[in-house]
Amino acid sequence: MRDEIDRQVINANPDLKGICNYAVGYNNIDVSYATSKNIPVTNTPGVLTETTADLAWSLLMATARRIVEADSFVRNGKFTGWQATLLLGNDIHGKTLGIIGAGRIGSATAKRSIGFDMKVLYYSNHKNKFLEEKLNAKRVQLNYLLSQSDFISLHLPLTPQTKHLISINEFKRMKETAILINTARGAIINERDLVFALENKMIAGAGLDVFENEPEIKKQLLKMNNVVLAPHIGSASKETREKMAKMTAYAAIDIINNKIPPNTVNKDYLK
Repeated sequence: MRDEIDRQVINANPDLKGICNYAVGYNNIDVSYATSKNIPVTNTPGVLTETTADLAWSLLMATARRIVEADSFVRNGKFTGWQATLLLGNDIHGKTLGIIGAGRIGSATAKRSIGFDMKVLYYSNHKNKFLEEKLNAKRVQLNYLLSQSDFISLHLPLTPQTKHLISINEFKRMKETAILINTARGAIINERDLVFALENKMIAGAGLDVFENEPEIKKQLLKMNNVVLAPHIGSASKETREKMAKMTAYAAIDIINNKIPPNTVNKDYLK
C-alpha cells in the first residue's frame, strides 16, 4: 500500500493482467486508469475488520488512560508509590462514542462499546440498521457528532471528499475533553490543524495509526504526551496478515485464469 501504482507503473508492463493490493485501501492505485485498460484491481476487504477495530480501541484506551505516558514514567524510575492525582486520565464507560464512517470497521468498532455502556452516534451516507437495532445508535449530522462525542473514531476511505474532513473548523466544534482516533487514512485529518488544536487545548488528545504524509510525522506530535502514535499497524496481527496474503494470492490466481476475483474494486466497470 506504500507503493504508488500510477500510470507509469501500469504502463511499464504491456502484458499487465491485474493489480492485487495487499490492503483494503487502494488510494495508492490509479484505479481509473487501470479500468480504462481493462485491468482488474483487487483489495482485501473483510478479513481485517475485527483486527483494525481492536487497534482503534487500543488507541482509544491508551490515550484516555495515558498508558504510554505511564509506562515511560515507570521505566524511568519515577514511580515512588500511589498518589491521588498521579497521571489522571479520562473515563471511557458511560461516555459518547462518535463513529465517522459506519462501514465494516466502523461498525465493529462501535460494537465494542457495548461493554462500556456507551452512547453511540454515527455519521454515514447510509443508514446502518445493525448499529441502530443492536446498539441503539443514532445517525446524526457531522457537526452534531463532533460537538457531542467524547471519543471520535474515523473509519472512512480517503477520497477527494474526505481529504481534510477534519480540519480547524471541525476541531472548533469538538469538546475540549474529546479524544480523536484515526485508524483509517492520515489525510482525512489536516495534520497541521491537529497540531494547532492539541497545542491550544481545543481537544484533549489523539490516538493515531496513520498520518497525512507517511512515513513523515509532524515533529510536534512526537513530543506530545497526550498523543499515542502507532506505525500503521491496524491489521498487523499474525492471523489477519496471513488471511490478507491468501486473499491476495487467490485474486492473482483468478486473474491468471482469466476470472474476475470477487474482491475486485472496479469489476462493475471492466469490459
